[in-house]
Amino acid sequence: MRCNCTRRQWLAALGATAAGSLLRPLVARADDLPTAPVAVAKCQTYGSELLPTLETMFDQLGGLGDLVKGKTVAVKLNMVNAPWVRLGDDPVELSHWTHPAVLGATVYLLGQAGAQRIRIVECADAGTEPLEEIMSWAGWDVSALRNAAPAVEFENGDGLGSGSSYSRLVCPNGGHIFPAFDVNHSYVDCDVFVSLPKMKEHGSFGVTLSMKNCYGMTPLTIYGDGAGVDEPSTTVFGTRASVFHNGVRAPSLTAPQEIDPNSPRDGGYRLPRIIADIVSARPVHLAVIDGIESMAGGEGPWRPNARRVSPGLLVAGLNPVTTDAVTMALMGFDPMAERGTAPFENSDSFLSFAEELGLGTRDLNQIEVRGASIEEARFDFRSAGLTPA
Repeated sequence: MRCNCTRRQWLAALGATAAGSLLRPLVARADDLPTAPVAVAKCQTYGSELLPTLETMFDQLGGLGDLVKGKTVAVKLNMVNAPWVRLGDDPVELSHWTHPAVLGATVYLLGQAGAQRIRIVECADAGTEPLEEIMSWAGWDVSALRNAAPAVEFENGDGLGSGSSYSRLVCPNGGHIFPAFDVNHSYVDCDVFVSLPKMKEHGSFGVTLSMKNCYGMTPLTIYGDGAGVDEPSTTVFGTRASVFHNGVRAPSLTAPQEIDPNSPRDGGYRLPRIIADIVSARPVHLAVIDGIESMAGGEGPWRPNARRVSPGLLVAGLNPVTTDAVTMALMGFDPMAERGTAPFENSDSFLSFAEELGLGTRDLNQIEVRGASIEEARFDFRSAGLTPA
């Protein structure tokens, strides 16, 4: 077929094509994907064995000194929903919240490694009150956490906190759903970012691990069901379902809006892409996953099949994709699974999109596991805690 366009039109078309390719996430070659070792340990309790176990794991990763010495470290934990939303009568940290003992031990070891400042941060769904106040509602010893290292701060990321404005995280490859996200300043004003989630399944995402934990960085004052329309609200209400899961409303107009309002409104399509984009915009330098006590059947007590389980595991790594891949295998899942296969029956795999963005590999053949092996530490979440028929 003959082309009738001029040389100038041809060059312009090439330029448009090149520009478009920069806006779309680039598919990384499998053999070029970053990898990093992952430390796995059996740890049955939050007592005296916890600190030395975690210290050994960090040593297996090469130590924390080069990573954090003289730097500001932000530690994002997992405090989904209010502390009075419980699985039976159990404290929230024994089912769906990060346990304060794991948080305290991590903060202590970060301080011992020379971190200049450690800021504990979470978008606590319970409200915009100071984070330490919400922790105290759960019965946590805030004083012990504050004194775990020389300079420890707390920040509720669901509001401005100690900042004067929200900070913007820009997706380096243009983003799938949103080009950028507005977040509390603590997620930007740090040299090192640590994701400290609970090891859990998730009804919408498949699993809750270090990358999905970053989804909770987005403030409900901007991305919540009750967020302000023209500007962020000063209170929190509801969940992120309207903006992120279903896309039936926009975030506050001060924040970047959707790239394509005509894209699918399916949460299984949207959420994995949003997770991968957030992690690409706010890289995770250290992932520590609390799997000593947990729950199966979902991410919180509101899931109909939710039940207490005791995996007795800790996982740590310097790459969130490799860390989550190993943890999925420990939970009895295939990290190479795609939509329609457990645990991603209801959604695409966010690990797949993280690979696409070149954030890391989920291929266990490319990941070195240190400490306990996957085979000896595996704990099947799908069968755990179920009463035999």
